[in-house]
Amino acid sequence: MKKTRIGMVGVGAISGIYLQNITNLFQELEVEAVCDLVREKAERAQSEYGVPKLYDTMYELFEDPEIDIVLNLTRPYEHYEVTRAALEAGKHVYSEKPLAATWEEGKELVRLAAEKGLLLGGAPDTFMGAGIQTCRKLIDDGMIGEPVGAAAFMICRGHESWHPDPEFYYKHGGGPMMDMGPYYVTALINLLGGVSGVTGVTKTSFQQRIITSEPKCGTVVEVDVPTYITGILNFDSGAVGTLFTTFDAYYNEQARFEVYGSKGTLYVPDPNCFGGPVRLLRPEDGETKEMPLLFDYKDNSRALGLADMAQALQTGRPFRTSCQQTLHVLEVMTAFQRSSDRRTEVAIESRYERGAAMKNNPIHGILD
Repeated sequence: MKKTRIGMVGVGAISGIYLQNITNLFQELEVEAVCDLVREKAERAQSEYGVPKLYDTMYELFEDPEIDIVLNLTRPYEHYEVTRAALEAGKHVYSEKPLAATWEEGKELVRLAAEKGLLLGGAPDTFMGAGIQTCRKLIDDGMIGEPVGAAAFMICRGHESWHPDPEFYYKHGGGPMMDMGPYYVTALINLLGGVSGVTGVTKTSFQQRIITSEPKCGTVVEVDVPTYITGILNFDSGAVGTLFTTFDAYYNEQARFEVYGSKGTLYVPDPNCFGGPVRLLRPEDGETKEMPLLFDYKDNSRALGLADMAQALQTGRPFRTSCQQTLHVLEVMTAFQRSSDRRTEVAIESRYERGAAMKNNPIHGILD
């Protein structure tokens, strides 16, 4: 199978693992070109990874006929404009999370992709890793009986103490739900199916943040987004979930991610990662047991979803990180704020059907 050629727009912090994995892990992919507003970043990537082309603007990159998929690694509030421009130029697009900064923007991108007959997919792809896929198999095989509920918590004090440029986390398109929520919501719907309604409460606990990391130590950031978001998810299956994300609390370990069933409880690993541990508690066992990982990709395999999309582009079969999923995730995440504003449950408009589970085979667990 020929290589699928990637045009990368945005060469920020996340780009390194994409470049590394595309170069060393996913041999059917090839980075054809890079582009960044800060040219020096693109030049470093080109030099380190042997990228053939460097473009000054994304529009020049979109015009390159040798690029098959545009990889959008820009900041969250820029995702909509970059993806829209790429689609309008006739390019397939894979975007980092979230799909867009608003539900309305996400719907427009999905509409445009469908109108032009283009593939639109995106992160996260951690749910395709060994951890979440093992959890999915255990649930599907009835190891906890009928799922009745779930609880997922992402608790930290924000990114200003370690990230080199953390301001965007507190601006439009940022916040703990839009930043970390995609991992948790994506994992939840892959385990339990689509969401029918959301009830949420949100607040901004601190109006300003002071950056303590270099090179912007001492910079004061005005906070424009909610940083404490909690609520209830009603799943199509009848299960009920609790989801809590915050940048306002000190916490030194991963918080809970659990799925409760009629016959036991499954302790799900950090959905920001690809691996385990996966633990199972059932009354007949008498204790919580760590379960073996049943699938490939336990290490950081970012770009796995992109490789899945590339296979779909060449074979015509569905892919797991499609916009059907990323749009549903976006609607669910943004519904917390709508529910909080209205002080009532918000119905979820988009419908979601789980994609195929992974399989252990040489082509990244992809179906033939």
